[in-house]
Amino acid sequence: MKAIIGLGNPEIKYKNTRHNTGFLIMDEILRVHQITLSDKFNSFFAKKDDLLYLLPKTYMNLSGNAVVELLNFYKITNKDILVIYDDATIEFGTFRLKKSGSFGGHNGIKSIINRLGTDVFDRLKVGVGPVPNNIPIDKFVLSDFTSDELEKIKILGKHTIELVDCWLNEGMEATQNKFNKKIV
Repeated sequence: MKAIIGLGNPEIKYKNTRHNTGFLIMDEILRVHQITLSDKFNSFFAKKDDLLYLLPKTYMNLSGNAVVELLNFYKITNKDILVIYDDATIEFGTFRLKKSGSFGGHNGIKSIINRLGTDVFDRLKVGVGPVPNNIPIDKFVLSDFTSDELEKIKILGKHTIELVDCWLNEGMEATQNKFNKKIV
């Protein structure tokens, strides 16, 4: 069993912000696969076959709480998850896959690392940058995408479906080789 986890904030006011990229990507995956979410693990949650889908409702800074609940319930490990989230230091529309590493200033990832007690878990960083010089990063990631960017996020969601399939069937290294690049 594996889990795909999209990070974001649950309130409607955050729906189309850069910091909700994980939620927006997951929305597209769920729409294409016609998967309906329920409320479990303090998250929006679905299970289809051996794949779990999780969108924590804990807000970004406490994402690790929901992730640990899911892992404990299904008895899966940190090596069975793929976390999807925004990265303002990467050019918009670029995918960067990693197997481990620091939180890089992202509080959702920091929470997951702290709760898991390890930084070893697969992640898909989706570029939403660059941050304009005159805007603090926290303000930038909480700003809304343009309508053009939102259309491109849908395209990224479709590519993420292929990426997840590769991750499940070929492993992280093959997925990195195919998808670590600018997508849109």
